[in-house]
Amino acid sequence: MAINSIGLDSSVYGEYTTAADVVKDKTSLSNDDFMTLLLTELQYQDPTEPTDTEAILTQTSQLASLEAADKTNKALEDLAASLASSNNFSTIAAIGKTADLGSNAISLDKGSSSTFEMYFPNDINQGNVEILDVNGNVVQTLEVGSNPAGVYEFTWDGKDTTGAQVEGGIYYITASYTDTNNEAQKTRVGTYPIESVRFDNGTTLVKLGSNYVPLENVKEVY
Repeated sequence: MAINSIGLDSSVYGEYTTAADVVKDKTSLSNDDFMTLLLTELQYQDPTEPTDTEAILTQTSQLASLEAADKTNKALEDLAASLASSNNFSTIAAIGKTADLGSNAISLDKGSSSTFEMYFPNDINQGNVEILDVNGNVVQTLEVGSNPAGVYEFTWDGKDTTGAQVEGGIYYITASYTDTNNEAQKTRVGTYPIESVRFDNGTTLVKLGSNYVPLENVKEVY
């Protein structure tokens, strides 16, 4: 008979079993424990003063309630796990669709530049990116060359059409362009194709452009 380092028969408990693995958890009582206690109580009751029938029924009822609650909790845990798995698969099904973050705003610090990405769903013949202030005035335009559909990165130097540095703050980015069929198209910052999905410590992230964004930040998928 093989004995491991703590004196346990490895043929019974396994070669790497430790004492902690075979010591029963005594910090909680199971349904079987409650039943054992009830039967022991009945066995050793005073014959001259037997346990009241109502008390026995109450204890039995409590045991039944405990078992029902335990089964309910287990069912809820299974349901939660099933729903989480279902939600994950639903998110994966969104790959290839377009996500809208609900805003085309960017922020600019005074005296600095800003880099942003835009998605063009159609092949580009020619067009312009327009940078607008909070009042809707165009402060700068960036030329868009002929390119296939896709996500492109632009850098704005923070200057207006006169070459003057603009104030720091919030600006809005849109683009007007013609496709290869010379049809007018529009797009804006904040809409991107969902390229992949990542699950990280309970958080679902979707890849939009070159960034991973929490799914909760997505306002619409189409």
